[in-house]
Amino acid sequence: MAKAAAPAALKLITGRAPGRDSGGRKVEPGPAFKRVPPKPPTWLSAEAKAEWRRVIPELSRLDLVKEQDRAALAAYCEAWATFVAATRVVQEEGLVINARQGKLAHPCVAIARNAGREMRSWAAHFGLTPSTEQALARSGGDDGEEANPFAGSG
Repeated sequence: MAKAAAPAALKLITGRAPGRDSGGRKVEPGPAFKRVPPKPPTWLSAEAKAEWRRVIPELSRLDLVKEQDRAALAAYCEAWATFVAATRVVQEEGLVINARQGKLAHPCVAIARNAGREMRSWAAHFGLTPSTEQALARSGGDDGEEANPFAGSG
């Protein structure tokens, strides 16, 4: 599957020089969407709402989100919530269950794995993966804040 194109703002943050991406190519700014952070959907689960509140401030500060990103952010946050819920079940019940066929991997292991893949896929679109976090950290901030915009988040 082809790698999705990164938003212009993310390319510029990770770029080698002003107006250039990490490969030195000129970055076209793209459409001039109004960069206003979206409001979370009311139907998000509690864990997804907590993740939304954790990531939105920095994504907004870096001008990486707009109102039209609401659905993608909701999908990311709910994938995170599913990952957390499945992981908690596995922690409580163990990796293996006893079934008629014998010992089998707990179904929540697969649920957590699939949610993790989906979460990482969505996270990459917003610069939330470890590799893009490092690129953001290298760029630093102009407002005197800590160089790593996601440090201290938990």
